[in-house]
Amino acid sequence: MEQKSPRITDVAKLAGVSTATVSRALSKPETVAESTRIAVLAAAEQTGYRVNLSARNLRRQRTGAIVVLVPNLGNPFFSEILAGIETALSHADFNMLVVDTRQAYMKPQLVSEYLHATRADGIIALDGSLPDSVLTAASSGAGAPPVIFACEWTPHDRFPSVRVNNARGAELAISHLAGLGHRRIGMIAGPEDNVLTGARTRGATDGLAGLGLELDPAHLFAGDFSLEAGARAGLAWLALKDRPSAVFCQSDQMAFGFISELARHGVSVPGDVSVVGFDDINIARRFIPALTTLRQPRTRIGGAAAELLISHIQASSILAVETKVLEVELMVRDSTRAIAA
Repeated sequence: MEQKSPRITDVAKLAGVSTATVSRALSKPETVAESTRIAVLAAAEQTGYRVNLSARNLRRQRTGAIVVLVPNLGNPFFSEILAGIETALSHADFNMLVVDTRQAYMKPQLVSEYLHATRADGIIALDGSLPDSVLTAASSGAGAPPVIFACEWTPHDRFPSVRVNNARGAELAISHLAGLGHRRIGMIAGPEDNVLTGARTRGATDGLAGLGLELDPAHLFAGDFSLEAGARAGLAWLALKDRPSAVFCQSDQMAFGFISELARHGVSVPGDVSVVGFDDINIARRFIPALTTLRQPRTRIGGAAAELLISHIQASSILAVETKVLEVELMVRDSTRAIAA
């Protein structure tokens, strides 16, 4: 004979409580006494009962899924942010669906399709350069799930976000290099239209101005946060007659590309030029030389964004446009040193 699947009534009978208590113990354990919760969990395990998440979400008119929009899944920077999001979502019984917004096939209209309550209960966007058509769909309110940005944000802060103090991080980089005696400090910038580029450039120029220094336009190298952009900046640095003795790179990836290109041409870091990155991705401390950089608490960024979104969904409240800013930390390693007198 076919064995029936265990039901919530079986758990209630074995634990000696009502089915309503079983439901609360499994969905909101903080609302029942610890002894009751332990008894229910033991009964559930003994009977083999599993919560039917699909049925629960149907009753609540939810999908049980959170969509995360990532601009480039190949970039190792996003791994810890995604891990922080996944941990927070799993604790609340939400699934994570990751969408790479920069894939060739991922047209704006395809991204916009996720911005509907029938596809997701909420959106966490890591891409601050989403097209206006997508942002308009996200803010329409007509069946659109709540949206929160993590790490990046939109111009004019149209949505709530969790991010780091990018300008302060850039100031710390400049202060560190100036404290080592460097006065000719160059910079490799990110994409021209990116909000991170704007904040980090502003922080660097303010930091220089506060020290009575300025950025020579010849020492400002265009970039896009990639290894290749760093390598191109390395070639541009080599072509200069009056080279900066230190370079602040607005991402670790560009710092790695810059350093490796210089190494190919026999230039020593930090012997010939000091380098500071931004992000502190996992390879930074293992790179040769170990990279001095600004650490972003990426796991905390992802976790905080997910927790804010979850609390809104569970409370069915309006997601206020607010900004949570986390601080960065300067990690001093081997890629910087005091300038020779």
